[in-house]
Order: sequence, then structure tokens, then C-alpha cells
Amino acid sequence: MSTEDVGRQLSSSAASKLHTREDGSLNVMASIGGVRGLLEAALPAAFFLVTFVVTDDLAPALIIALVLAGVFAVGRLLQRGPLIQSLSGLAGVGICALAAMSTGDGRDFYAPGFFINGSYILAFIVSILVRWPIIGLLFGLVRGEGMDWRKDTVRRRRYALATWIIVVVMAARLIVQVPMYLADDVAALGVARLVMGMPLYALALWVCWMITRPEPQIGRESTS
Repeated sequence: MSTEDVGRQLSSSAASKLHTREDGSLNVMASIGGVRGLLEAALPAAFFLVTFVVTDDLAPALIIALVLAGVFAVGRLLQRGPLIQSLSGLAGVGICALAAMSTGDGRDFYAPGFFINGSYILAFIVSILVRWPIIGLLFGLVRGEGMDWRKDTVRRRRYALATWIIVVVMAARLIVQVPMYLADDVAALGVARLVMGMPLYALALWVCWMITRPEPQIGRESTS
């Protein structure tokens, strides 16, 4: 299997979640799952935060977060959604809950996110260094470019720039949130995690799409 085949297979699943409109523009809301996707991403963490801050009790906060994530997962399964997609949210909340339960510290509900962001940062930077920027792999498939963009130096550089933008976003999360974690400020950490989560990702995704738009093709005059 060639490197190109590997790159295509690794990116096809993620690229399938990106949606475009008829005019070729990126439908950001659809790409993040619409309003439902926003709610599924935010509500379990939001209810955990509110419950923990109000009660100062970890157990009910974790139970509420897990129940909400479970309800969302069951709803997707009943609608015959893909198994991995349906259970991914529940698994994510479960990992966060396990981290918090293992230490008895509410702030550790957010600790797995630091490692996840760090892993993504490393993967994205490596993809840029080896000239296979991840944003290029995703957007190239959605735009029907396949891997042809790699033959164009300008487009490869634009996709590399877009990938750097995602790196900056994820690095900003760590720069802002890790000090809050170390200061044991769960309320500020929880709010920052919500604000810098899906909304910031959606904005970054739109910016990446715009700066990597292909140059408009100039029509050739027909000859008689």
C-alpha cells in the first residue's frame, strides 16, 4: 500500500464529516453536527460544571454528565447512527469521569483533554514537516482534489498554513487552561473549556477553508 493510499484511508472518515453547500462553500454548522452536535458536545460538560460548582460534590456532577452523554448516545443508536459516532461522546465523557473519580478531584475531569490536545498538536506538526498537512488530506478529499494538491507548491503551502492554524488553536487551549488547572480554578477552567471547544473549532475550520480555497479558474474563450 502506497503512502498516498494510507493518507487517503486515514483522512476519508474524518473528511466524511465535512459538509459543503451547492456553491462549494463550507457548511460549518453541518460539519460540526448542527445544533444537535453543539448540544451533545457542550451539555454534559456544562451540567458537570454547574452541578460541581453549586454542590461542591463530585459524585452527582459526574452522574449527571454521564447520564446526559448516555441519553445522547442512545438517541443516536435508536436512529441507527454509526456505532462509533454514537458512542464516541459517551466514551469521551466516560474517560473524563474516570480521571476525576480516580483522584477525587473535580479539575481532573478536564485533564484528559490536555493529553488529547497535545497528541493532536504533535500529529499535526509532524504532518506539516513530512509535507502531508492534515488539513490538506481532509479538504482535498472534500473538494475532489484527491492528493493532486501535493503537486502544487502554492496549494501545499496553504494547506500547511491552515494546519498550523489548528495547531495554534489547540496550543492556545493549553496555554489558557493549564494555568487554570494548576490554580485549581475549576469554574474558570470549565468555562474556558466550553468557549474554546466546539465554537472555537468551528471558527478555525471556517478560516482554514477560506484561506485554502482554490484559485478561480479563468474560462477559456471558445474558438470557432
